[in-house]
Amino acid sequence: MTESNLPISVTETGVPRRNSPARVAVVQFNPQVGVENRAANLAAVDQRLRAAVKEGANLIVLPELATTGYTFLSREEAFAHSEAVPTGPTVGGWEDFARAHGVYIVGCLPELDGVKLYDTAVLVGPEGFIGKYRKTHLWNEEKLFFTPGDLGYPVFETRLGRIGLLVCWDIWFPETARLVAQQGADIICIPTGWVWTPPPLYDASGTCMAAYLTMTAAHANTVFIATADRIGVERTSGFMGNSLIAGTNGWPIGRIAGPDEDTILYADIDVVSTRTAPIWNQLNDLPRDRRVDLYDQMLGYRGGQALPR
Repeated sequence: MTESNLPISVTETGVPRRNSPARVAVVQFNPQVGVENRAANLAAVDQRLRAAVKEGANLIVLPELATTGYTFLSREEAFAHSEAVPTGPTVGGWEDFARAHGVYIVGCLPELDGVKLYDTAVLVGPEGFIGKYRKTHLWNEEKLFFTPGDLGYPVFETRLGRIGLLVCWDIWFPETARLVAQQGADIICIPTGWVWTPPPLYDASGTCMAAYLTMTAAHANTVFIATADRIGVERTSGFMGNSLIAGTNGWPIGRIAGPDEDTILYADIDVVSTRTAPIWNQLNDLPRDRRVDLYDQMLGYRGGQALPR
């Protein structure tokens, strides 16, 4: 499927020209917690990375804690699953894969930093490790194992464009996507492990609230958002599925993955078309129409600066 935003430019034949074409892939599958499952999780991720590359993807997003599983029973177990970032073996393996195949990968793993653990998303590409984001909003028992993120909301410059990162529960907080978008992100990539929320879990279409929040954030901030969730049941946690890639108008590009579907979704986009998307019509431009005379343009955030798109 192709996205339908207004092009920045056209070819001589009038066909929209993609200034930064990308095939985005979001991976949805069922990893399992336990150090005894580590090899199987790594093999499952590698298999899906290779499948995505075979289908032409050059930006691939994995679920939250895809190589370790999610539902830790103790701090000892959480530490046993952790590693340093970026010097640990998992990120090193993703770097090697990204270099070999000329792709960008967004993954997520328990990061060990001294005596602290973080739920950390990483971005690697053909040039190696690019950057990381530590989850700032911790869900439920995550607060027993992880330290809240302390790196703010970084946006990374890449050859494809500007890539921002969030993790899972962050999407419930509208400030997060707003701050990343205000710093000029062209696409926000979100590894997720959306667990079962208070019922109803889904509406009549089989769509969960988290998917609607993703679409709302994309719409309100005129930014692409790629969310990769997981499925299945792990110990005491059930997972929602519903991975999707939202266009800058908020609507899914293609379809939303099913609640129990082991799959990879794809979307063909022009990454930097985000930079023209805010202009809706002659009188409405979302960034311009914000009342920054009433509230701070960056909502009081001091970790970055607003960058016009």
